[in-house]
Amino acid sequence: MKTLLISILLLVVANGGPVHQDDFKEIIDIVNSSGAKWKAGQNFGENITISSLKRLLGVKRDRLWKLPLRAHNTIPDSNIPDSFDARDNWPACESIRHIRDQGTCGSCWAVAAAGAFTDRLCIATNGTFNLPLSSEELLACCSRCGFGCGGGYPGEAWRYFAENGLVTGGDYKSNVGCQPYEIVACSHHINGSLPSCDTLPKSETPQCQRKCTNPAYSGSFSSDHHKIEHAYSVIFSVEDIQKEIMTYGPVEATFTVYGDFPTYKSGVYHQVTGWALGEHAVKIIGWGVEDGSPYWIVANQWNESWGDKGFFKILRGNDECGIESEIVAGIPKV
Repeated sequence: MKTLLISILLLVVANGGPVHQDDFKEIIDIVNSSGAKWKAGQNFGENITISSLKRLLGVKRDRLWKLPLRAHNTIPDSNIPDSFDARDNWPACESIRHIRDQGTCGSCWAVAAAGAFTDRLCIATNGTFNLPLSSEELLACCSRCGFGCGGGYPGEAWRYFAENGLVTGGDYKSNVGCQPYEIVACSHHINGSLPSCDTLPKSETPQCQRKCTNPAYSGSFSSDHHKIEHAYSVIFSVEDIQKEIMTYGPVEATFTVYGDFPTYKSGVYHQVTGWALGEHAVKIIGWGVEDGSPYWIVANQWNESWGDKGFFKILRGNDECGIESEIVAGIPKV
């Protein structure tokens, strides 16, 4: 019976149709009875469709070029601690704790990039710079980054930071910074405090504006830009990723989202069931071990109602869902 129901769900996935709560409950039952190291639960509302889920997964992988590779050969592996959490290591940088909300836009590539750059700039200035950098400008103005709400390339986002820089800008209706995010925050989940994403239309890419859109902000667009030295990929090595994070701060990672991931509630995620839905960008902020399972600590951008208050843990060390193979970052200019 379970096999039949999952087969029906996979057919629905392929056609982009609605996902009934019984379908998600079946996935939840499979995960929770499988002996997996994580717990599943109901996260999304009754009107969610596979198309709207896929819309959130906005990473495009079909770029031919790659960023330069960076390794950390001067730091011995023995210096890597068993656990590390950027939230605790840099307590003055509140942005590391903050969970952004991409709304109904496939802007994960931009939101995660702007978030990681924000964290790194705060760290590089020893906490003296503590304003959020603008997902809005990156999403709207980086034409070579891809297709805005239709998806984009994380590597191009970091190249944009090096060549153009990024202005400040907070969340939707935050009135923080030069260009706050203009896409409506919404509840991707059951019993969320915000309007349901299910009831909102598909978000269109905002129009690029070369000016500060927040009338309460006193700075100017031209003088508000912050840059990185250069963009790079971190070499495909657990130890090098760890050294990068413990030295400079969170990184942007891409991974494949399978049908069971939207049901994540707690524990160390690894794929149990479901077809691939798409590619998603997130921030890795640390690592640890839970009940013998090594994991990465990851910040999502589906607001704090999803998962573990917006965060999740994913298995570390075997490139689970590709989480370790596409890491991009850059060092801020200060």
